[in-house]
Amino acid sequence: MDANEDKRIIDEEAAITAAFQEILDAYLASQHRKKVEIITKAFNFARQAHKGVRRQSGEPYIMHPLAVAQIVCKEIGLGSTSICAALLHDVVEDTDYTIEDIRNLFGDKIAKIVDGLTKIAGGVFGIHASEQAENFKKLLLTMSEDIRVILIKIADRLHNMRTLEFMPVNKQYKIAGETLYIYAPIAYRLGLSKIKTELENLSFRYEHPEEYAAIEKKIEKTQNERDILYNEFTSPICSSLDKMGYKYTIKGRVKSPYSIWNKMQKKHIAFEDIYDILAVRIVFTPREGEDENNECFKIYIALTKLYDAHPDRLRDWVNKPRANGYRALHATFMSKRGEWIEVQIRSERMNEVAEQGIAAHWKYKDKGTDVSNDGQLDNWLHTIKEILDDPQPNALDFLDTIKLNLYATEIFVFTPKGDIKTMPQNCTALDLAYSIHTFLGNHCIGAKVNHKLVPINHVLQSGDQVEILTSNSQHVEANWLTFVTTAKARAKIQATLRRQQRVLQREGEEKLNEFFAKEELPNNIGNIEKLWRFHKLKDKEELLTAIGSGKVVLGSEDKDTLLGNKRLKLSSLFSFGNKEKKEDEKESAKKFDVIDRKNPLKLTDEALQGGYIIADCCHPIPGDDVLGYYDEDKHIVIHKRNCTIADTLKSSHGDRILAANWDTHKTLYFQVPILIKGIDGIGVLNQITTIIYQQLNVSIQKLNIESKNGIFEGTIWVNVHDVDEVRNICNNLKKIKNLRSIARID
Repeated sequence: MDANEDKRIIDEEAAITAAFQEILDAYLASQHRKKVEIITKAFNFARQAHKGVRRQSGEPYIMHPLAVAQIVCKEIGLGSTSICAALLHDVVEDTDYTIEDIRNLFGDKIAKIVDGLTKIAGGVFGIHASEQAENFKKLLLTMSEDIRVILIKIADRLHNMRTLEFMPVNKQYKIAGETLYIYAPIAYRLGLSKIKTELENLSFRYEHPEEYAAIEKKIEKTQNERDILYNEFTSPICSSLDKMGYKYTIKGRVKSPYSIWNKMQKKHIAFEDIYDILAVRIVFTPREGEDENNECFKIYIALTKLYDAHPDRLRDWVNKPRANGYRALHATFMSKRGEWIEVQIRSERMNEVAEQGIAAHWKYKDKGTDVSNDGQLDNWLHTIKEILDDPQPNALDFLDTIKLNLYATEIFVFTPKGDIKTMPQNCTALDLAYSIHTFLGNHCIGAKVNHKLVPINHVLQSGDQVEILTSNSQHVEANWLTFVTTAKARAKIQATLRRQQRVLQREGEEKLNEFFAKEELPNNIGNIEKLWRFHKLKDKEELLTAIGSGKVVLGSEDKDTLLGNKRLKLSSLFSFGNKEKKEDEKESAKKFDVIDRKNPLKLTDEALQGGYIIADCCHPIPGDDVLGYYDEDKHIVIHKRNCTIADTLKSSHGDRILAANWDTHKTLYFQVPILIKGIDGIGVLNQITTIIYQQLNVSIQKLNIESKNGIFEGTIWVNVHDVDEVRNICNNLKKIKNLRSIARID
């Protein structure tokens, strides 16, 4: 061993010791009981278990559990049990130690948490199942028993995102997509606002590096203007608060790059059109003997004497906290420069809960302080437990069901007796029925909202008084799934439909057996498969349901099919229509076998014409940030990285995600819709078509424009080679005086 190697080992050991000492220092400075001995024992055990193993970055593996434990302790504020579980969270998965070993050495509590954090062994779900979704399901099952499981998992994911640069590009897309789809919303739901924001920004940075860099640059470029605006706006506020005798801190908050980009995408606007990039946060110490809720409104009233308040932008999260426990008073004021600025008013306690979420709730609860959010959190966990207790065959359906309410904004509705129910925004009368009781939901026929009869799909508004109406003759219908918005309602409807389907399948099986017996045909898997393919159904279960419900009546055509007297359409027997497509499938599979998954696919003109499929859901074109997905039909489908379908795929079948880069040369055309809005007038349409067709020589495929009350809105479909041409069209259209909004849409 040479001197350099000796020095490296000494430096690494010093770094490990220093990292552990930092955890101990943070833990000892907290208000938790000082159980240093068991934390040290967990550290030494994990250090030995991971000895000799390194991460992708090249550093000793033990640095990862140490980093997770540090996040758990310093950034989330948990105690010794969670710190130990964080240190041990990869031991069972990555070494020969078992959960029993952990239980014998560290007790049942720590062992249960580590078990919840340990991934399920691969290969037990079948080829069509999503291992990612099944693992997440197991994680939530343990979470419903001990919330610390998901908190540690979020810390684990945060450190993985902080070190994502060392992973191959396709893995970056998988992990970033999964983070944005699942972990950031859960962090939000648990009140971990800082961690949620960091997870979103890191995901954005890896999925859309150029756009992330561009927004960062614009934020930096406009910083001086914001500083001047902030100083001018807050100076009178500080003077007013000083006169009122408050102890306070006041600081500016700049909207995160991801939030800015997300708003630009949703509203089809430019960076310059976002007015709320700057917000101001006031955190005050309540004066002795004063109620902190009342103090928030006293400060708000003081601010209304300085600036005009926006009449529709007052958000009272003080008296009615969000479901994640967040409490603050939000108001928007007009600055002297004519710009709207949001002000968030919080007490110190409200601020700590906003930063640390559920961990801060526990701290205040231990002190005997009232924690108004505990009931809402318990209700949410109970809903998850109900969904988990109801067996679902499809883990992806489960994933979507759980995700439904993670980002939902709350509204408040009243029962006929005046009790308040908290519900997600855009919920329906049927959602409310299911939130009260499954029986009410299953038999709901409508509701009285503010004493007026409404259908079950009526969308409720905050402040509505709602009475649910039921009938014993009402039965659950599949179309209910198209308008319910809550996870609980969706889960209960799906469970009831599955029960109904099982009854139909039993009836279908009896009829199928009778058919085989009557026609004296073999009742085997091969014949059953011929039948479901002949009727263009998905599988045996769908065939039995169709027979049981009477949609399929078995007869002479089915007999001819099984006897081979009738020539079947190949398209109904196979997923590909002819021999050539069968060969394409083999060729595609062969191509995939030789693809280097660590390096991006090259999307050449030949590849796009000869095999790769452009996804219909998001219509990517050259210049878009994209990825490839190897589907079950052995095709490579190209999606935009921010496509909602791609988000689900990254979170469920991440092992099939491929990095992809464009390498086209303006030979292929792609049809792109452009949304335009503006003030109607003579000649506007002519100006638009002249610029696109005559000046830019771009072919217009379709045009759809409507005008109402002097305002027009429409969509133009154009043929372009890439994103640059779309950008050029939009920039030229902006020169038309009456056009107010121009943006490409998916």
